[in-house]
Amino acid sequence: MENQSRPATGYPASAYPHPPPPNTYPNSDAATAATAYPYVAPPPPHPNYYYPNNNPHYPQPYPDPRATFARRLFAVLIASFLIALTVALALWLILRPRLPDFRVDSLALSNLNLSSSSITANWAINFTVVNPNKKITFYYDEVQAGVYYNDVSLSQTTVPPFVQPTRNQTRVRATFAAAGAYVGKSVVEGINGSRGSVNFNVRVLARVRLKAGWWRARQRYLRVYCGDLAVGNSSSSAGGTLVGGPRECRVAL
Repeated sequence: MENQSRPATGYPASAYPHPPPPNTYPNSDAATAATAYPYVAPPPPHPNYYYPNNNPHYPQPYPDPRATFARRLFAVLIASFLIALTVALALWLILRPRLPDFRVDSLALSNLNLSSSSITANWAINFTVVNPNKKITFYYDEVQAGVYYNDVSLSQTTVPPFVQPTRNQTRVRATFAAAGAYVGKSVVEGINGSRGSVNFNVRVLARVRLKAGWWRARQRYLRVYCGDLAVGNSSSSAGGTLVGGPRECRVAL
């Protein structure tokens, strides 16, 4: 009979009856990895953080400063254009601006003398300038005028400055003189070959300012063209006058 008071010796049976196999290849990386990690797992994926834009507790990404500047600049340009367009439309509705009217009332040619390629003559032209606006005053700071045969300049002159109030008609006189001015053989032949009348053209370039109460516009150039002004003449005459009565001119700003 076995003595129950005898102390127990040895170790209890292991819960794993089959111990792991020994490391047969101590210098092998694969063996080391297999020993340390029986099952090789893939590396964890890179964390992808998502920050809701409407959650103030999450940090927000920094915007591109160049893109932000471009958007702001574009918005400023659009706003400035809309404001300028609105102001211009409001001024137009309030002022209703109209260009002045120019009319040639009379043209007198005197002392006409033609050589083989030059001309000597005097012209005296009377204009009527009408300001049809109810609220805009025109300031003619500088007025230059010229007489032409077709597109060839015969003489130039400067007209004194003047002011034209609203609903006003102003008479303007311009005198021209050519003393042996070179014009070429074709011009001389054209004037000598005309029968009954000679057509001249008059051009006016005026530097004007517009004012209506507190509103003042920057200086602009007013261009006036009076074409085909027929001056009657004869072979025995050294001058003539406008044929067909007053002539309206084209005006552009």
